[in-house]
This record gives sequence, C-alpha cells and structure tokens, in this order.
Amino acid sequence: MKLIHFIHNKKEYWGILEEKNIEILKEEPFKSIKPLSKKIPLGGIKFLPPAKPTKIILIGLNYKDHARELNMVLPKEPLIFLKPTTALIGHNDSIIYPNSVRQLDYEAELAIVMKKECKNIKPKDTSKYILGYTCLNDVTARDLQKRDGQWTRAKSFDTFCPIGPWLITQVNPQNLNIRSYLNGKLKQNSRTSEFIFPPDYLVSFISKIMTLNPGDVISTGTPFGVGPMKKGDKIEVEIEGIARLRNYVK
Repeated sequence: MKLIHFIHNKKEYWGILEEKNIEILKEEPFKSIKPLSKKIPLGGIKFLPPAKPTKIILIGLNYKDHARELNMVLPKEPLIFLKPTTALIGHNDSIIYPNSVRQLDYEAELAIVMKKECKNIKPKDTSKYILGYTCLNDVTARDLQKRDGQWTRAKSFDTFCPIGPWLITQVNPQNLNIRSYLNGKLKQNSRTSEFIFPPDYLVSFISKIMTLNPGDVISTGTPFGVGPMKKGDKIEVEIEGIARLRNYVK
C-alpha cells in the first residue's frame, strides 16, 4: 500500500495511491486506515512529507561500504543525531542553499515512519510499530560539519530534510537497491544489505533512549558516494520498491 500526504484545492489530505488516482482517507493513517470511497487524480496535487514527526532521528555511518570509503572502523553501536521538524520538505520542493554554506552535500537514505507510540521494544516486535518506509535526503552543510565538530548546525537548516514522495507499508527493507542521481547522473548505488545496524535493531535501540511517537521519522544512514550540490541542480533519491524523491537546489 502507498500512503500519500498532499494538498488538493487548498485542503490537506492523506490517501492511498492507486496508479494515477488517490483514494482519500477518513483520518491520518497513524490512527487507522479508513478509505472514504472518494477519489481524486494524482495530477495537480502538492506533495507533503508523508510523516508528522515530533522528532527526526538519523543514523551516522550505517553502511559498511561507506565506512570502507572513509577508511573508518565499523561502529559498535549506532551513532544517532537529530534534525528539527522545520527542515522537512516534500517531493518536488526546493532545497535552499544557505549563503553561509560553502559545500552542500546530498545523502540518500531509507527512512522509517512510526505508526504508534513505543518505548523499550525488542527488535522482533518493531514491525507492529512501523507505518511504512520512504526516501529521505539528509542534506548536509559539509564545511560547517567539519568546522563545528558536532552536527546540529550542518544538518538543521530549513529545507535540509526532503522526504517522500509516499510511504510503502509492505516492503522488506533488508536488501533494497538505494541510489542517488545528480542532474540525472548516478552518484550513489548500493544496497541496504550493507547496513551495519538493520532497521529493526535501530528502532529498538532508539526506543530504549527516547519514546517514539506516531509520525516520527528514523532515517537509516547513507551509503558510499556522497557529494556536493550547487544552485540549479536536481537531486533524486531512488529506493527499489518504494519511489524516487526529487528536489531542486536554489
């Protein structure tokens, strides 16, 4: 099932995407998935982020190929950090290149969106708490990251968290092809089988630190091949069986 969040005729909706039509849902899918038997065409909508997070949690260095690329030792436990919800944008939205930044990088990632509140759960139980999976671009001001030593400023500018275009509720995240394209040219090309810590472990690990709420986002790290963008670029994140997220830099 493809769950989509969007604006149509100035009204906000959630729906189920069926080819070129969307079946409207009665309420947000974190509560229940109840179609209204009312459909609208996909064309002409404005995509919204398919999540309503109280927090966005991301993982640093979670692909073995990325660790090899950086000549780094594999971490013994996940490295987590946060982005503010003000960084969120949707499919086709623009990433704003801040005047204070000298190097702006893309990072293709698989993201998890939570369905209901959870705390201290076991890895084997995580599927009951996950609504679905989607594409995310962990936009990073690389020069500021290196200068600061910690990552908050470099990761947190407005528009630095494109996500979407929709959620897939039924997919096995363990061995998916993940790619990024800059102006149509392939830049990242890996598989989620390169994960150091798989999604079920990450959800469990994070739930033992903080309560996860409905709509919260967990992004699972990026593979090798990250690089810079410039104004005027088109950046796309594609994940097998999910979608292709497209954004523009301005």
